[in-house]
Amino acid sequence: MVHNRVVLNIQGVSFSYPDTQEKKALDSISLEIVAGEMVALLGPNGSGKSTLARLFNGLLIPTSGHVLVEGQSTRDEEVLWQIRQRIGMVFQNPDNQLVAALVEEELAFGMENLGIPPWEMKEKIEQISTQFGIHELLQSPPHRLSGGQKQRVAIASVLAVDPEVLVLDEPTSMLDPGGRQEVMRELTHLRQLGKTIILVTHDMSEALMADRVVILEQGKIVLQGEPRQCFSQEDRLVKMGLEIPPARRLAQRLKQKGFDIPSDLLSVKEWVEFLCLK
Repeated sequence: MVHNRVVLNIQGVSFSYPDTQEKKALDSISLEIVAGEMVALLGPNGSGKSTLARLFNGLLIPTSGHVLVEGQSTRDEEVLWQIRQRIGMVFQNPDNQLVAALVEEELAFGMENLGIPPWEMKEKIEQISTQFGIHELLQSPPHRLSGGQKQRVAIASVLAVDPEVLVLDEPTSMLDPGGRQEVMRELTHLRQLGKTIILVTHDMSEALMADRVVILEQGKIVLQGEPRQCFSQEDRLVKMGLEIPPARRLAQRLKQKGFDIPSDLLSVKEWVEFLCLK
């Protein structure tokens, strides 16, 4: 974590979809996101994590409670545009987000809406396309790109307007392993730059990157803390239908068979470090 400044404050938020008023998608959620923090939102299908992500920048408005972005409420229509500049959203399927005929136009789209001068837009497109390794794709139609390339373009187009917080709703779930690695490399880089990141995921390995894990079940926060702390509660996670990180599962199985192995190895990196010391 880089700062202690709260950029996103969720205060007693509940939400129900119009066709399911009797059942709350979210029930009395309270949560603070700190500047420079990376938070992973986890939970089984239907737990409310994607609904919560859409509340962060006012795509959805709470049925009750408040979502405050730097003190500004998403209920206030006069500041909603400012809030959406501060909270950038990347969706699961990049095809739902990409609207332009060329990658270059996609990167320019948000900046044009903000009235940024053409010379500044050109500089920003050069800088961000180089940063994301998509400079050679600027004259390509987005629909002809691979899944990983599309998702990188989607992330770059959101970052082109320099939001303070980046919210990603399962951005790798539709990608092959190569595309998934591309996207996670970019998130690692953005984290190093101090960007505030909220990652909705079902992948425990991705969640290991986070400073904090927030786990939802049936619209409520049931567990939160550092990844190692949360993932140590295996019985509870399995009961919720969540998977244990594969590296930890392997360590446990080998330990049960009598091998002298720490049971808290969570990642491939930790496995490599352990084996190199043997």
